[in-house]
Amino acid sequence: MTTTKIAVIGAGNMGSGLAQALSAAGVEVVLGIRDAGKAAALADGSGSVPVLDVAGAVAAADMVVLALPYSASVQVLQGLPAAALQGKVLVDISNPVTADFQGLQLGTTTSAAEAIQAAAPGALVVKAFNTIFSQLLPTPPRQGKAPVQVFVASDHVDAKGRVQELVRVLGFEPVDAGALRNSRFLEPVGGMNIQFGFFLGWGPAAAPAWVRL
Repeated sequence: MTTTKIAVIGAGNMGSGLAQALSAAGVEVVLGIRDAGKAAALADGSGSVPVLDVAGAVAAADMVVLALPYSASVQVLQGLPAAALQGKVLVDISNPVTADFQGLQLGTTTSAAEAIQAAAPGALVVKAFNTIFSQLLPTPPRQGKAPVQVFVASDHVDAKGRVQELVRVLGFEPVDAGALRNSRFLEPVGGMNIQFGFFLGWGPAAAPAWVRL
């Protein structure tokens, strides 16, 4: 990969899953944790991924993956020095879902990705991975089957290309989803996938695909 080190911020299912999948694929990765106690506990464990606080992880990497809920992502960005993300690729994987997972906090006229770009104006924000569940992350995610699509949207061509490369490294099929404003459409797709996966009985193997007929 072009990227030398990736910081994954967040140790939830998606954050820890991405960090482990990247490490297994031979990518240098560091995990950034908001909770100092949790960070220390993870750092003392036998895991293969180094654990730092958020600021340290961001400083150590040239690509940052925000694997946090939307509201937490904005708070974390606001707590970083203004220059911390300047010129760095910042991948937003969030869906701005409500607490009961039945709706979106915002949409149609804006998106979580656009709000994150506003909170980190110097970063090169890319939307990706918001339509898959963590259970599909182990490499390869679907051995012997068609790859799962990951939709990638950004206003920055080079940053989008780097994230598409990352998607391929993890065994998925990147789909160019256009400009960052198209996150207004991708985030409802992520919300619908949550409906299929957890409310309509499909389970965490559910994932959307766009087919050219």
